[in-house]
Amino acid sequence: MADIQFESDLLNYIIKNGYQPGDRLPTISELQDADNLGISVSKVREQLEVARALGLVEVRSKTGTRLKEYSFTPAVRLSLFFALATDLRYFEYFSTLRTHLEMTFWHEACGLLTPEDHCELRGYIEAARGKLSAARIRIPTEEHRAFHLTIFKHLENPFVIGLLEAYWDAYEAVELNRYADYGYHKLVWDYHERILDGICAGDYDAAQDAFMKHTRLLHHQPRMQDMEHLAEMVESKVTE
Repeated sequence: MADIQFESDLLNYIIKNGYQPGDRLPTISELQDADNLGISVSKVREQLEVARALGLVEVRSKTGTRLKEYSFTPAVRLSLFFALATDLRYFEYFSTLRTHLEMTFWHEACGLLTPEDHCELRGYIEAARGKLSAARIRIPTEEHRAFHLTIFKHLENPFVIGLLEAYWDAYEAVELNRYADYGYHKLVWDYHERILDGICAGDYDAAQDAFMKHTRLLHHQPRMQDMEHLAEMVESKVTE
């Protein structure tokens, strides 16, 4: 194990003592003891909160504090949401990163999908179209996220998965799942079907081409256009 030192007594303690996901950490008072961290209770609480925000530990009243399975998502989400709170233009930058990331791992991810996964993806398409064709139309938000993440779910790369999960969290946070007419949503799911048809046929190039054309739809999404217009207004005021 690499000898990496953190600016956190708690994280150094966790690594030094070889804690594994699911292991219960000592209580705050035990951690505060000189034989463990030897720092104040307030400092222990502060460092626990940072670790919790990064998704490294979970703190529950009945089971105490336990080390979680590593996930890159919480750290990326926290930073990304802060960026979006300061300037919505950051979403477009992150969206571009997401597109290049998926293009890079596309063939590898598609090759790992099983027939059961194909059925699962087909189910998302059917469920989404059911929502869009119902008497009371509902936006297939959950299906949209699940469809894309399912394609990459077998990649054993927590950093890729973390970036993609954070993208969909941001997509929902800036409400891109809300501001679009029926025709836009229908077209999105037509492209999803083309993507899946290519994957099922083993024609990953065709599926990738459909994916790229599908991502370009985002620039025509009303909410995205509003965000770009707002960014232009802000920039023009800054330069006045």
